[in-house]
Amino acid sequence: MTENEISNLVFDAGMKIHRKLGIGLFENVYERCLIHELKNKGMNVESQKDICVNYEGLVIEKAFRVDLLIENKVIIEIKAVQDINDYHFFQLLNYLRIADMKLGMILNFHSTLFKNGVRRVVNKL
Repeated sequence: MTENEISNLVFDAGMKIHRKLGIGLFENVYERCLIHELKNKGMNVESQKDICVNYEGLVIEKAFRVDLLIENKVIIEIKAVQDINDYHFFQLLNYLRIADMKLGMILNFHSTLFKNGVRRVVNKL
C-alpha cells in the first residue's frame, strides 16, 4: 500500500470519527477511535511509537514519540487545538526527516470542518 493510499484511508476514517463525535474531546479519544477504525481495515497501526535520534554516532533512545505510525510508512499527529500552526508543521516535518519517512499528516479534530483541519506534510527525501 502506498503512502497516498494510506493517507486516503486515514482521512476517510478521521472524517467518520469527526462526524460521529464532533469537536471538544481530548486527543486521546480521537486517537483510540482512529486506531480502531484503521485496524478494522486491516492496517498495521502503532500507537505512541518512540523514535530514536542518531546524531553523529550518539544514539538518543526515545527522543520523541509519534502519535501513530501507519504501515511503518505514514506518521499521524493528532491534535484537538484551535488552529494548526507552523510549530505543528515543523514538528511533524522534523519527525519525518529523523525517521527517514516521506509522508505525515496532522489531523486536527477541533476544526469545525474536518477537511480544514487536515494537513499533509511531505519530506522531500
